[in-house]
Amino acid sequence: MAKKKPVKKSAIGVDKLPENAHITGAGLVESQKIDNTLEINYMPYAMSVIMSRAIPEIDGFKPSHRKLLYTMYKMGLLSGARTKSANIVGATMKLNPHGDAAIYETMVRMAVGNQSLLHPYVDSKGNFGKAYSADMEYAASRYTEAKLSAIAGELFRDIDKDTVDFVDNYDATMLEPTLLPVTFPSVLVNNNMGIAVGMASNICSFNLNEVCETTINLMKDPDFDITETLKAPDFPGGGRIIYDRDEMLKIYETGRGSIKVRSVYTYDKSQNCIDITEIPPTTTVEAIIAKMAELVKAGKLREIADVRNEIGLDGLRITIDLKRGVDPDKLMNRLFASTPLEDSYSCNFNILIAGVPQVLGVKRILEEWTAFRMECVRRRVYFDLQKAKSKLHLLRGLAKILLDIDKAIRIVRETDEEAEVVPNLMIGFGIDQVQAEYVAEIKLRHLNREYILKRTEEIEKLEEEVADLEAVLKSAARVRTIIVNELKDVMKKHGQPRKSLLIYASDLAQAEEVVEEAAPDYPCTLFFTAEGYFKKITPQSLRMSGEQKLKEGDRLLRTVETTNRQELLFFTNTGDVYKAKASDFGDTKASVLGDYIPAKLGMSDGETAVDMVVTSDYSGYLLFFFENGKAAKVDLASYATKTNRRKLVGAYSDKSPLVAICHITEDREFLLTSTAGRMLLLHTGAIAAKSTRNTQGVQVMTLKKQHTLKSVDPYTDDMLTKPTRYRTKSLPAAGALPAADDVGEQLSLL
Repeated sequence: MAKKKPVKKSAIGVDKLPENAHITGAGLVESQKIDNTLEINYMPYAMSVIMSRAIPEIDGFKPSHRKLLYTMYKMGLLSGARTKSANIVGATMKLNPHGDAAIYETMVRMAVGNQSLLHPYVDSKGNFGKAYSADMEYAASRYTEAKLSAIAGELFRDIDKDTVDFVDNYDATMLEPTLLPVTFPSVLVNNNMGIAVGMASNICSFNLNEVCETTINLMKDPDFDITETLKAPDFPGGGRIIYDRDEMLKIYETGRGSIKVRSVYTYDKSQNCIDITEIPPTTTVEAIIAKMAELVKAGKLREIADVRNEIGLDGLRITIDLKRGVDPDKLMNRLFASTPLEDSYSCNFNILIAGVPQVLGVKRILEEWTAFRMECVRRRVYFDLQKAKSKLHLLRGLAKILLDIDKAIRIVRETDEEAEVVPNLMIGFGIDQVQAEYVAEIKLRHLNREYILKRTEEIEKLEEEVADLEAVLKSAARVRTIIVNELKDVMKKHGQPRKSLLIYASDLAQAEEVVEEAAPDYPCTLFFTAEGYFKKITPQSLRMSGEQKLKEGDRLLRTVETTNRQELLFFTNTGDVYKAKASDFGDTKASVLGDYIPAKLGMSDGETAVDMVVTSDYSGYLLFFFENGKAAKVDLASYATKTNRRKLVGAYSDKSPLVAICHITEDREFLLTSTAGRMLLLHTGAIAAKSTRNTQGVQVMTLKKQHTLKSVDPYTDDMLTKPTRYRTKSLPAAGALPAADDVGEQLSLL
């Protein structure tokens, strides 16, 4: 009989298979339907995240929040001194299966020191970080202390009176509440965000007084218009809400929408700086400063000298040092448009209602909370009723005994065995076992007249209390009255003024107008060369400068004295126009070449700038003269756009090569010269204006074959000795050959 090969042992004691051994099924690939795999493996996980982790319920809490707060409540932290956060985290792990880091992070967000919530539930001591700063991290749990805040008492009122259901914790060693019996709509009072699988929730916070008042009015009148008392959200960090009634109504009705929030700032004239003290809840100080720095480096914010993060004991502050002459309000309007100093808060009021995620409007949420709270109050009343009935039952048995104390004493004294005392009392006075047990436990010192009278009076009060509690259970109106009184009490104890004030969207300037006015205004001279170089020089620098430095073979094409807020139109050889602002370019000196426009404005390969037009309001006309003798008169307003478009195609006709572009605000004369030497004085009033940018224009100068229009010059009185020689009554015209006195007196633009 053949011997079996021995099984080898590995160094760690795991059996090794022989070299020629085979594993059944190894290498086989089993195909599965993807829908079955998702249903079996992924769906349970997705449901767990939705139901037990990421989506808040009608009490306003996710399970992690609820477990932590209930642990603190059971630790007696509603009153007394704070305890180390590490103690709280450790105790919470009996209910929360997650690690200590996740539990502590949950606690940090609910703490007063972190400033994440409008009404924090944790009264903290130590460094809990700041919600508005990404760099300010919270200290470890062993260094901080905490207890429950005053408003947290409203979360647990009568929780020991069977107001909510309790379930086993994860290892079935403790009970924990499924919901907290909150006495106010905390689901709307404190913001909450969660990302589940396939869905998310983002609930903004509202002012406590406004929420409670709205709930009270809805309970009295189901058709109440909630916008009368609930104006808008109220964020923990303040800010200014740009109020749009239509958008707000959409959020109130559907639970989805967007709210614009902008920062709050003050201007310190003595220091010439802006102090930002409140920012939107969706951003951080570091993100704002980083965006500003990016814009400054890109040359888009030339008004800022320095930006500093000055968060301190007084709270949030971003300081912006300004350059001299900068208007702070106009600069801030520009920053609102280009940085997170103004941001949008996206609302998604997704809440678990009876285990089902639902996106609800504000009114529906308040109605669901009211129904939940009414059930809590009924359960509390029923608990009190059963307790009162039980006590009344005991006292009624006591009353029968007290009518003949001597008989009761005699029964007890004459009973041989202790176990027979209760049965004998039951027989002697016609009471049940519970009553007899209660009587048998009465101390001898209580068998006096005072005790008997007090117990008798208590019976009467209990009977009245039982009747009242039974009436409450039968009347929904009585239950609503209790809730209303509790809401008023919460408002009185914990209400606070709004932190986020409202500004109306209709009062704000349009973003484009803001950008136009944002740049500082000062005089400057603009230079544009035939090779496409551009310079912007201030008068002071120009006075101190010498000769303009130009590239070899280049020449100045345009010199315009203007201001820094002008619009610039650069026309290219391909028939397009690029738009820019004078403020987009830095101040320079005559001793440098300047900015090369094709590179500065990102033109295509082979595309060059052939002329520049300067305007502030797009008034007047542009005249385009072509080699074929045609001229086009186009309204400059045709180049104005409502959006910040940088490039317009088809800026002028490409049917014939361009000779000159002239900008006029009123009609005047131009001197046209052809390659044949003929000259024509053209009055632009004879040309009809067009709104089409790429119009071919009209024939103004007749040309012989092989001849073209050579130059165009704005006419002045000293240019010609006999100007009538070159004028004509009708167009087109061939013009006249120059007189001897006029030869060589004209200076061409090209």
